[in-house]
Amino acid sequence: MYKLTKCLFPAAGYGTRFLPATKSVPKEMLPVLDKPLIHYGVEEAIDAGLNEINIILGRGKSAIEDYFDKNYELETELADKPKKLKLLDPINKLLARGTFTFRRQGAMLGLGDAIFKAKSMIGNEAFGVVLADDICDSQYFPSVMAQMVETYNKYQCSIVAIMEVPISKSESYGIIDGDEVEAGVYRVSKMIEKPKPSEAPTNLAIIGRYILNPDIFPMLAEIKAGAGSEIQITDALQKLAEQGKVIALKFKGKRYDCGSVEGYVEAINGFYNK
Repeated sequence: MYKLTKCLFPAAGYGTRFLPATKSVPKEMLPVLDKPLIHYGVEEAIDAGLNEINIILGRGKSAIEDYFDKNYELETELADKPKKLKLLDPINKLLARGTFTFRRQGAMLGLGDAIFKAKSMIGNEAFGVVLADDICDSQYFPSVMAQMVETYNKYQCSIVAIMEVPISKSESYGIIDGDEVEAGVYRVSKMIEKPKPSEAPTNLAIIGRYILNPDIFPMLAEIKAGAGSEIQITDALQKLAEQGKVIALKFKGKRYDCGSVEGYVEAINGFYNK
């Protein structure tokens, strides 16, 4: 059984759908109410027991490093203003519960490349992957990552989170096919990255939550860049799926696609009205 305490956050992208705001502000730092996008994912990971947080950065993303660090000057300035100082509690509690490591991706060649670049950070361990674009609200259930950890502990292989989507939107997702081995749990036989609706085997789409065993790294080493000169994680996972080593979990909860302006606004409204 692999140790499972680490979580990877690929955060090197440009966030072009939010330009011009993301020209100087990392997309992951855009606020949903009073916390940035990435805060929600880190909180979810730590709540699930993955308290070693590894973040892959790109150029111009130093604000993420600053956020996950103490700001002694600000706390000194607010020392005599306890109500305002208390507003820092959410981030300070995360800092107390987790450890944070950062490295640069360099050339941005897709999610698969970002995960491969994290090999030296992960070592020979299982690890979670959270895409900060996706905020998952599991108000009435354990968090999505906690659900995945439970599934990983049972099956001991790589896990992808899935949800049903309209088949007309298949070109926006990686789509899986497989056999349902228990309610909401599938042994994956096929994974296709962004298929046309006519070529999609199901309407079960992968979202930005994974738990990966370290056997993903040799698979990624063999993958060649495809469309857009990117290395797709689904291509590497397909190789593992052919060996029966990938499980898909239809999670309980609501996912907000904050990679789009529409989804981002929906998330703000959703959290405001909770």
